[in-house]
Amino acid sequence: MNPKGVVILGATGSIGKSAARVLEALPGHFRVIGLVARNNTGELARQAALFRPRLTVTTAPERLDELKSALPSGLAAAAGDAPVLDLVTAPETDTVLCAIVGTGGLEPVIAALRAGKRVALASKEVMVMAGELIRRELAASPGGEIVPVDSEHSAIFQCLAGHPAREVKNLWLTASGGPFREWSAERIAAATLRDALAHPTWDMGPKVTIDSASLMNKALELIEARHLFNVPPERLKVVIHPQSLVHSMVELCDGSFIAQMSKPDMRFAIQYALTWPERAAEGGLPELDFARLVSLDFREPDRSRFPSLDFAYHAMHIGGTMTAAMNAANEVAVDKFRRGEIGFAAIWTIIEKTMSAHHTEPQSDLAAIRDADRRAREFASQLY
Repeated sequence: MNPKGVVILGATGSIGKSAARVLEALPGHFRVIGLVARNNTGELARQAALFRPRLTVTTAPERLDELKSALPSGLAAAAGDAPVLDLVTAPETDTVLCAIVGTGGLEPVIAALRAGKRVALASKEVMVMAGELIRRELAASPGGEIVPVDSEHSAIFQCLAGHPAREVKNLWLTASGGPFREWSAERIAAATLRDALAHPTWDMGPKVTIDSASLMNKALELIEARHLFNVPPERLKVVIHPQSLVHSMVELCDGSFIAQMSKPDMRFAIQYALTWPERAAEGGLPELDFARLVSLDFREPDRSRFPSLDFAYHAMHIGGTMTAAMNAANEVAVDKFRRGEIGFAAIWTIIEKTMSAHHTEPQSDLAAIRDADRRAREFASQLY
């Protein structure tokens, strides 16, 4: 078996470190061509020593000397965006795992698709900001493909196997409900950063954890699902499932449901995206013991306490750059909350005001999307 060449974008984040564990557990299956991160040069160097990639890249040029000093001898380092594009389009690269938080994944994902690569996509912002553009790129890029890494979209991807579009009625995304699912609106408004980071079931990075607390993570995932699976907004549903064992479901035309279950561990979706259409038995992933399951609970989300889902449906119906504006406003608001400048409920206020003021344009190209992102960030930054 020839090992597949893999490039990891966002290697030092939560998804990137989980991916490193997957690759380490599957020796001989993959060869790491490149590792890319921004600030955490220590973790980047640790992974480089483990996998011996062709090139290790920091996207922060001011960190290059620091990275070179941390790398073992004989390993090459580079800085900036150009080396990243070289890695994702290199002939020896088969799969690009994109786990960059924010807008940084847009250009490398498009470049990888145009080069006919598989993109294992964990950066939901790519599809949220530029889903219409990405779908056009996929249609025009022979060999290019996206396999989702978000646990919900991975579950839907697996459940859809063997079912043509005419058989699919609805896609159901499950949500844990986050740490505030039982809280009153008044208590949520007074929530602290410590409260928001206390996720009950998933171990994620801070930005995603706060998004989970506001249900904005699920809002972003709705938009991602709309473009990944080419399903209209009215056929995308959300249900609260506190145990986080059913990762999502597909409702078929005859009333049947197909669900994907596993323990809440991101390595499942990462490994599946890397090995698909095959599965690897030797990954050492945790097994689910049905004898120990007490219950599986499901309930409707409370949109009056968590308006994020309504923002997503509105943005999808408007289309164009409105989804990019929603994403940008959320990122600005979360940063303000993390710095202690606003209360938790003000996150939603900033998003709503930014979307109301946004002048929507078509997703004609990357420049239009970046301009919408910039305009929304400038507007949101001036609030509060």
